Amino acid sequence: MTEPLPPGIASPEIAGPEILGHENAYQGFFRIDHYRLRHGLFGGGMSAEISREVFERGHAAAILLYDPELDAVVLIEQFRLPAYLAGFGASQIEIPAGMIESGETPEEVAHREVWEETGLILLDLLPVRRFLSSPGGSTETVHMFCGRVDSSKAGGIHGDATEDIRVFALPYADAAALMEDGTIANAFTLLALQWLGANRCELRRRWGTASP
Repeated sequence: MTEPLPPGIASPEIAGPEILGHENAYQGFFRIDHYRLRHGLFGGGMSAEISREVFERGHAAAILLYDPELDAVVLIEQFRLPAYLAGFGASQIEIPAGMIESGETPEEVAHREVWEETGLILLDLLPVRRFLSSPGGSTETVHMFCGRVDSSKAGGIHGDATEDIRVFALPYADAAALMEDGTIANAFTLLALQWLGANRCELRRRWGTASP
């Protein structure tokens, strides 16, 4: 059960939002919807009418792959045009992830994406957290998992006909160093590695290995 927030942090009850209008502004591989709305104010009353575009990307599952026996993580690297356009490297180091299609569970997507993107089979799957990836502009939610794998089998190039995904394993300490020096810029991967740093000892006990 969620603990109540400390005094002074809990939000007061606010009204809304009140949707005044909604239309589809763009429909392609993704969708953008336009809204006119008002929302409740913390000081009371309602805001003036505002206009917002919302990116309807769908929902995703992302999986941190960890080998407790070797204390290693499996990461992937692939081309990302938006990263390049934003001034980052065109090749991004990430964790496997994929969109949840209609009728699929997040767990089913996790197993599918790990196999398609790395060629590995999940030996166990632990839910980590569900979170919003960009609540200021998108409805996308992400189901984060930690999956147990045999990292000794990781390597090679994977993905479907439109993908070129390099797979590699490295010790947790080396992955943490890539996070700290800014080499890893992908938010999903940063969150996953930070979670692993906080939970690694407990995770190794859970999966029957000695603490580091």
